[in-house]
Amino acid sequence: MGLVKLKLQCQTLQHLLLVPTRFTSHHFHPSSRLFPHIATNNSSKPRISSSPTLGFSQNLTVRALATQVSDSSPVNMVKAIRVHELGGPEVLKWEDLEIGEPKEDEIRVRNKAIGLNFIDIYFRKGVYKAPLMPFTPGMEACGVVTAVGPRVTDRQVGDVVAYAGTPMGSYAEEQILPAEKVVPIPESIDPVIAASIMLKGMTAQFLLRRCFKVERGHTILVHAAAGGVGSLLCQWANALGATVIGTVSTKEKAAQAKDDGAHHVIIYKEEDFVSRVNEITSGNGVDVIYDSVGKDTFQGSLACLKLRGYMVNFGQSSGTPDPVPLSSIAAKSLFLTRPSLMQYNVTRDELLAAAGDVFANVASGVLRVRVNHKYPLSQAVQAHADLEGRKTTGSVVLIP
Repeated sequence: MGLVKLKLQCQTLQHLLLVPTRFTSHHFHPSSRLFPHIATNNSSKPRISSSPTLGFSQNLTVRALATQVSDSSPVNMVKAIRVHELGGPEVLKWEDLEIGEPKEDEIRVRNKAIGLNFIDIYFRKGVYKAPLMPFTPGMEACGVVTAVGPRVTDRQVGDVVAYAGTPMGSYAEEQILPAEKVVPIPESIDPVIAASIMLKGMTAQFLLRRCFKVERGHTILVHAAAGGVGSLLCQWANALGATVIGTVSTKEKAAQAKDDGAHHVIIYKEEDFVSRVNEITSGNGVDVIYDSVGKDTFQGSLACLKLRGYMVNFGQSSGTPDPVPLSSIAAKSLFLTRPSLMQYNVTRDELLAAAGDVFANVASGVLRVRVNHKYPLSQAVQAHADLEGRKTTGSVVLIP
């Protein structure tokens, strides 16, 4: 019997040697703590790294064990956009990504629509630094709750929710989110609209209602007035009773800005916006400027402000503005701020109030959300190229 048993073990090892074990992304993930010496290259096939402490027969045993463990513990895989190096749109890679179960105070969401924003480009290029490499970009999405973790009581499977801001990672079919970061979506709002309005809408909300409180009688200047946030700023400020001046790059965008409530539209490629603003305001300047363009418009924007005016720079699509000497601000006792949505929605109450304000204005018709461009999530490269090349207007969404 002993001889028969030994012969059987040898045949088993020979079978393992002659018939290679198949691994796929569904059965195996290289981050396994159980087998840290197993690594993968860019293909789906594993490679077993050499180790001075492992003999050949031990490697075979590991391969068999890996197959057995993965068969009993399947890994949940989803498709996602991943960034392994900083650069242009081409660094966005469509890959498999492991997703686990939600932990305490977390939920898992299957995304139905994902908002594309310029901040995604900033992280992709390295203007803003991602916390980890590689990373999944995206800071806005709407989807359906598929699982809830322990201690989550106010969300349940099947709820339609949306989020904007942190954590980054919405360019995925599914993602894990802190329950406190999501807000319930009213049934009257389509998920595509919700995904395109959360970050942009709450940005417009804090810019107009908290950063500088726009009221009737104010004159404001909105750069990129036909963009996702610019469009909402024009509509909302008009409804508040302000006189709205917008700058755009083309006649087509000028028509949209007009339709969105801008009283005066300047095509900056055809005329100097500083001179035109001076003419419109009879030399008085504007109360506040909302500038998401940055480098190309910053100095001119300062010149457009009235005494004690507010310069609000909330983006830099053309690049980071040059350093500003205090003398530039002191000349007219100006206020300069570089605000962030995350700092204005720190608490759960602030988040719910901001989102509620946005949804209420959508429901009342004050805000008309223009989702002018939809791309499959797998085509994020093209979507980024079009947004960065200023070929888009209104909101852009990615559909998983």
